[in-house]
Amino acid sequence: MMVKLYERNPDPNVIREVVDILEKGGVIIYPTDTVYGLGCDITKARAVERVARIKGIKPEKADFAFICSDLSHLSDYARQVDNNTFKLMKSYLPGPYTFILNASSNVPKILKQNKKTVGIRIPDNNIILEIVRQLGRPILTTSLKEDDEILEYNTDPEIIHETYKDQVDLVIDGGYGGIIPSTILDCTSDEPQLIREGLGAVD
Repeated sequence: MMVKLYERNPDPNVIREVVDILEKGGVIIYPTDTVYGLGCDITKARAVERVARIKGIKPEKADFAFICSDLSHLSDYARQVDNNTFKLMKSYLPGPYTFILNASSNVPKILKQNKKTVGIRIPDNNIILEIVRQLGRPILTTSLKEDDEILEYNTDPEIIHETYKDQVDLVIDGGYGGIIPSTILDCTSDEPQLIREGLGAVD
């Protein structure tokens, strides 16, 4: 199944349909401000396992991140966020960045069996942000990476749908995606560490 949404003005009725799928444990593919993402409701363990299977990895070994709608979710899923880190996040978000933070006890067990950190994303894309707002909690996210030496990330939602239609419940066509992933910053120690240089510029 595929639906069309426009970032400038996402149809609230379609957003509601997407949220219903997530609440029932569905797995979706959606646009972000970087590459297309694959994800589900973080509280649905079986959906998390499905995402891991599609990626070909075990859930406890996966480096999944959360998409939040704003920084108000921060205290729910991350602990010990100091003022400097908060200011840094506030200056960069929404945007093409993933921040690695110390995970709180609220992070579902399936996602932190062997890890004590969590990745937080707030993309500059109204489609996925509105879905998270309506859902009322973060969405698990991982980039839709292809096993292709030339094309690392698929940008065409029609091709994405054709490739994954039997593995996911819904593909959201939000226009062509990007080919550069988010910049990853590890903020679990005193000084932020650049883990991956992606679309987001780092001063």
